[in-house]
Amino acid sequence: MWTHLAFQVSDLERSLSFYTDVAPLVVVQRRESEGNKIGWLSNDKQVETPFVLVLAQFGPELSQRFNFEPGKPLPTLAPFAHIGIELPSREEVDAISELGAERGILRSPASQRDETVGYACSIFDPDGNVVEFSYDQKVYSTIRELWGSP
Repeated sequence: MWTHLAFQVSDLERSLSFYTDVAPLVVVQRRESEGNKIGWLSNDKQVETPFVLVLAQFGPELSQRFNFEPGKPLPTLAPFAHIGIELPSREEVDAISELGAERGILRSPASQRDETVGYACSIFDPDGNVVEFSYDQKVYSTIRELWGSP
């Protein structure tokens, strides 16, 4: 069963603030050890099938081991790879698109795409990772149709 997606960030506090501000995510755990900082994000009170976004700000030792400079953004999810978040309405996708434009982080404005993608926009997180927000992408309905609804 899927449990998490993990990637490094240059500034954990900035990234946690971003994801809890623009996405319907909450911080569910924080850890710090040997100069490394870890934060877990998930949907609020998602008990049945929790999925966690793990963000890691590495200290000098792990940064060197993974060959990147501490504090320097290194996009992991780009140019096509992305985090997908489905929202309950087109208006909420429009709001994220407008917020992205205001903040200068808009990758692609809200628009109706094909029936697989639905109505969507995408923005960049503080490290340049792509985050897509959609409405009517039918991810849950497709899976429920395939395997039955809980």
